[in-house]
Amino acid sequence: MERTTRRKAARVLVPAGVVALTAAGIGLVPAMAGESGPKLPELTAEQVVAKALGSDVQALSGTVKLKADLGLPTQLLGGALPGGGAPGGHGGGEGSEAAPEAKLLQLLGGEHTLRVAVDGPDRQRLGLIGGLSGYELVHNGSEVWAWDSRSNEAVHLTGAQAAERAKPELPLPVTPQEAAKKFLELGADTTQVTVEGTATVAGQPAYELRVKPKQSGSTISEVRIAVAAENGVPLAVQVRSGSTKVLDARFSEVSFATPSADTFRFTAPKGAKVTEENAGVGQEKWLQNAPDAPDAKAVEKAGRDAGFKVTGEGWTTVLSARLPAEATGGEAGGFAKALGKPVGGGSLISTKVVNVLITDDGRVFAGAVTPQVLQSAAGAK
Repeated sequence: MERTTRRKAARVLVPAGVVALTAAGIGLVPAMAGESGPKLPELTAEQVVAKALGSDVQALSGTVKLKADLGLPTQLLGGALPGGGAPGGHGGGEGSEAAPEAKLLQLLGGEHTLRVAVDGPDRQRLGLIGGLSGYELVHNGSEVWAWDSRSNEAVHLTGAQAAERAKPELPLPVTPQEAAKKFLELGADTTQVTVEGTATVAGQPAYELRVKPKQSGSTISEVRIAVAAENGVPLAVQVRSGSTKVLDARFSEVSFATPSADTFRFTAPKGAKVTEENAGVGQEKWLQNAPDAPDAKAVEKAGRDAGFKVTGEGWTTVLSARLPAEATGGEAGGFAKALGKPVGGGSLISTKVVNVLITDDGRVFAGAVTPQVLQSAAGAK
């Protein structure tokens, strides 16, 4: 129970004060905040990073504007996965239009508006607003509701592991808090951080951090993070691959008042098709293998627990595994080849951030790295 509670707190949309990390592990450049934005006390990069990782804010509400241009295949963004299910195979309501994994995967392409509300690790609400349709994902204690307005389908997860099971594992985080934490916890040997100035985001004065890899071979060239001066909450994150903005997540409005309890109550609309599932059944093994936090050591441990070999570190980490014989052919194998292009010794699935190499002898290599890094990893003995 203690392990599950700690993991849930680490995955909420806002840093909940459970990260007792310091900025000492990051390669920090002693730059000071500039004069281009609001006048704020001068802080070093180390002080701003410590403020972000040590934030104890547990409640907020607001609107997030999200732009994603990861270059993912349209088949994936449309939910056309092998077998018609959600990615990962552990999500609730598999086959339903309201299934969280398949629906939220669509956030990784195009422009989106999200309404978010958080009150600690046990209550979160995310609403996806889009034209004449919408989507709601509501976590309230031991139950989770997911509802798609277009199809009027809902998934209702109950049980102690409901929130864990509804949490999608996406290639990149889509909220400023999740994204900032992942990049700020990278190690000193691989990362350089500077303070680039100040800015105003969603009406809040903020420090601007620039985070860059020291290594060559990463598809990510730099990350810009706006950290609220008052409480350390990351308010905006911009990820670049070369000169292209591949992810821009920022609050357009935000309040740090505790949302009302009614915010996290949900009742399926009249006529909705509801899929009921108990998320406490058969999930223990998956939960034991889930990472506690997205730092480098946790990524390596999670990869090894899942049967992956982890090579490299920081920005050039590569995960590899040998596929089961049945996965190299049939529907899954054909789907992979359809998405990729032939390269020496296999097939390469390329996006602007994540690349995947599937070799002819049944091995798979993946990472936010260049194809050359993957091919080098595949050729290493």
